[in-house]
Amino acid sequence: MMADFSSVLIFMVMGLVFLAVALVFWRLVRPTGAQSEVKLSTYECGEIPQGSAWIQFNIRFYVVALIFIIFDVEIIFLLPWAVVFKNLGMFAFIEGLIFIAILVVGLAYVWRKGDLAWVRPEDYEYAQRK
Repeated sequence: MMADFSSVLIFMVMGLVFLAVALVFWRLVRPTGAQSEVKLSTYECGEIPQGSAWIQFNIRFYVVALIFIIFDVEIIFLLPWAVVFKNLGMFAFIEGLIFIAILVVGLAYVWRKGDLAWVRPEDYEYAQRK
């Protein structure tokens, strides 16, 4: 029984050794010295920062990103289905169609609700009243 778990123990020890070696190597190689004001600025892309970094983003970006991630992860579930499709036959085909239909209904719901539009009509009317 110990022989079964010895490979797990060796794997964990090697993982910890690899982590320790990487951390020591990182400490030896990293740059040291005083940090300049430019280095400590908000952006390091060569652009001079303008304004505060604490600005409010439109929540629409996050909503669309979350919807994309949800549908993207659900579509990944079709890969195992496609791999075993031939072995399972018609049963797998019908289950796959049901799964895709559920995704289409979810997409239609989100689309109908208007969550895929960057600018909603009520947001536009609110901005016009300001």
